[in-house]
This record gives sequence, C-alpha cells and structure tokens, in this order.
Amino acid sequence: MKKVLVVDDSLSVARQLEKILNGSGEFTCVGHAKNGVEAIKMNHTENPDIICMDMNMPGMDGLTALRSLTALDKEVQVVMVTSLGGVGDMYTQALKFGAKNVISKPFEADSVLKMLREL
Repeated sequence: MKKVLVVDDSLSVARQLEKILNGSGEFTCVGHAKNGVEAIKMNHTENPDIICMDMNMPGMDGLTALRSLTALDKEVQVVMVTSLGGVGDMYTQALKFGAKNVISKPFEADSVLKMLREL
C-alpha cells in the first residue's frame, strides 16, 4: 500500500481525501498537515510515497512548500490540490516547481485514485 500525506488547512477537505485514500485498498493516509511548514516536517517523519497538497494555505502556501520539498528531495511525488481549477498560471507554476499533477476541488474519488495510480 502506498502511503499518502494529506496537506490542507480545511479539515473537511482533508477528511474527504483521507476517506477516499483509506477506502481504496491501495493507499493509506499517514497524516494530515495544515500548512506547508507542517508538510515539510511530516514528509521527513512519515516518509510518504505521495503528498497531496493544497495550493492555498495560511503560513506557508502549497507552492512555496512544493519548492522546498523538491529542493530537499528530487524524487518527492507531490500532487497539488486546488479549488482554482481554471487558474492556468498556478497550474503551470505547480508543474514547473515539480508537482506531478493537479487535482481540482471538488474532487471525485475515481479521478483522484486514477491520478495517484499513475504516479
């Protein structure tokens, strides 16, 4: 089973994603970080296979955290999560900084799992 770290300041979004992951039989949620700073710490302690990270969070946003994570570990697998589906610039920036893909909120279980399987 692949270990996934969920990073989102919204508890309801995090729980929804955790439910999808834990119910899949293929992925397990190993933790929930509320911002980029926590994500960087938890990446080190939990050693997840994949990080699902919100782009917009207080403290350290997802794009800043993504840059830090990829600088520390070139092999890190980060999928950004955003409700800004139509904002092409942030999508492009996320991919440029090393994100493997971008999931738009609200998300559907099948599309999330399909995307994670492709990593």
